[in-house]
Amino acid sequence: MSALLLRDAGWEVQGLFLSNWEEDDDDAYCTAAQDFQDARAVAAELGIVLHRANFAAEYRERVFAHFLREHRAGRTPNPDVLCNREIKFGVALAWARRLGAAHFATGHYARLETAADGPALCKARDSAKDQSYFLHSVPRSELAAAVMPLGELHKSEVRELARRAGLPVFDKPDSTGICFIGERPFREFLARYVPRSPGPIESSDGEPLGTHEGLAFYTLGQRAGLHIGGRAGRSQAPWYVAAKDAARNALIVVQAHDHPLLESRELTTGTWHWLATPRRECFRGAVKVRYRQSDQAANLEPRPDGSLRIVFDEPQRAVTPGQYAVAYEGQRCLGGGVIESRVSCGQLPAAA
Repeated sequence: MSALLLRDAGWEVQGLFLSNWEEDDDDAYCTAAQDFQDARAVAAELGIVLHRANFAAEYRERVFAHFLREHRAGRTPNPDVLCNREIKFGVALAWARRLGAAHFATGHYARLETAADGPALCKARDSAKDQSYFLHSVPRSELAAAVMPLGELHKSEVRELARRAGLPVFDKPDSTGICFIGERPFREFLARYVPRSPGPIESSDGEPLGTHEGLAFYTLGQRAGLHIGGRAGRSQAPWYVAAKDAARNALIVVQAHDHPLLESRELTTGTWHWLATPRRECFRGAVKVRYRQSDQAANLEPRPDGSLRIVFDEPQRAVTPGQYAVAYEGQRCLGGGVIESRVSCGQLPAAA
């Protein structure tokens, strides 16, 4: 639809299909072959040239290697953020420029506006589909070349416009899951690259409850896959991952969805990537610590090393190191940074 809207607006449009992941031919979870056929069908319908480029090597080096390092460290990365920065608005944009492209259009649900200090990344009109969270680390110089025609539309409108235009993908299901993993079982996939390292599962008061497969295979707030049966003297309420004790290779779980160990009022990021003039003093803003989370009011304190300390008005559940904190001022995205640490509202016993 981005290509159609731009073509009809008088732009000279060409298509680019990216191959970022290579799997065995019999991999039932890889949809790249079908996706390429869909792209060819759309290009034929629109009468535009379709190029194809393979960035699998760059993806493994710049995105997947980081993904594995983070998991081996017991953290939970978000590779889609790096994919946008390193691949789509990195090597793919450079490739398009070598072909003579002046602009780089995508189907992201986000808006680009011109502000006094340069290009401004803003939320999409469709708040349920807004993807500005995933674009926060793209350099502003690359955003200056970007065009995002779907940012002003709701997804339902996009599908209807595509149907009316006769595009063969108008009812194609939304893509979900991590970009290179798709719908496959995540733990099974990760185990091909990260060795299992079993250790104890313990309650917050130190009671042994079972054995985990390795801290890399779990994330804070996780409920499924713990395989903890009923315990004498305890309720039948579900268990949630609340902490990882890397020193003892222990997984700490709790039985309340909003247990204090799962909640945090404060976090610290790594180096902050600004999409606005950098702030030097503490300021008020809205922050998301995960995609599709509603805006959370907070005080943001820039630090001399380039990181940010963020203190929320209300406790946040399952703030997860390795994920991203992204800040907003109204509709504008101010940038973001990797969550390096959090301050839990609860405290483990000293022995743990």
